[in-house]
Amino acid sequence: MSVLSEPYFHNEEAAFERLEAIVWPEGPVCPKCGNCEQSRITRVTGATARTALRRCLECKKQFTVKVGTVFESSHVPLHKWWQAAHLLASSKKGISAHQLHRTLQVQYKTAWFMFHRLREAMRDGVLSPMGGNGKQVEVDETYIGRMKGAPVTRGGSHKNSVVTLVERGGRARSFHVDTARMGNVMPIVRANIARESALMTDESGIYRRAGHDFASHDVVTHSKEEYVRYEGEKTIHTNTVEGYYSIFKRGMKGVYQHCGEQHLHRYLAEFDFRYSNRIALGVDDNNRTVKAMAGIVGKRLKYRDSSGVGAE
Repeated sequence: MSVLSEPYFHNEEAAFERLEAIVWPEGPVCPKCGNCEQSRITRVTGATARTALRRCLECKKQFTVKVGTVFESSHVPLHKWWQAAHLLASSKKGISAHQLHRTLQVQYKTAWFMFHRLREAMRDGVLSPMGGNGKQVEVDETYIGRMKGAPVTRGGSHKNSVVTLVERGGRARSFHVDTARMGNVMPIVRANIARESALMTDESGIYRRAGHDFASHDVVTHSKEEYVRYEGEKTIHTNTVEGYYSIFKRGMKGVYQHCGEQHLHRYLAEFDFRYSNRIALGVDDNNRTVKAMAGIVGKRLKYRDSSGVGAE
């Protein structure tokens, strides 16, 4: 049996029931006044009533589970949102909006905006430090795409700069920065990595003062073709974060092909989400989709706020 044969991928009633179980695990909550008294929330029935429509007897407002989420005001059937979420969450290097528009038989603009809403849902906003006592966190920077209007140079000054922190055996957290220099990168490193962690970087001068902020700071010198070094029980390398970039760049160049600078943070959220919720950490495709759908609450992304069409 195919994964996509589940009822909520095809039936609108089942799609709403599945989403309600995730967003309202203890029963409906009015998004207008916050009322959660089940006896004061009724289901609206009738031939003209929308699917899963409810009415709050406290504030007299009607609502569905989509209100107050990235799905609010969307005319796309909810079962197609489930299909899109599963395709995006289960595709290791992503899936293009053109592919989604052909698969779901929606307009390209609709598919493009659907994916950006789902990427917004994947942004977890977690602020807790990565790493900890006895754990290693690797940090590196890379360059992707081209900044609008910037002349092409031999270095990376005309490209978008990305900094990524990866905890070995754990999650990833990426940031789009104006330029990859110490003044931009080190505040991010200090704010997102626990001081008890062992920091691993390459020989970039950006990190030359990092040893004062963490339990240890070990460096591999790539310019001398040093990619891994063993010191007692310690394995020093940045291969984990390099592996993350391998997946990220294959997706951005091979699937999405182009990304405007104003959208880069959402693409980073997508790749961070899949990496941080991978099979090695016990999260399969179905669980990853559910986690993505759980992130829809309290977020809105209007089409005019997404700066129009242009990512893929």
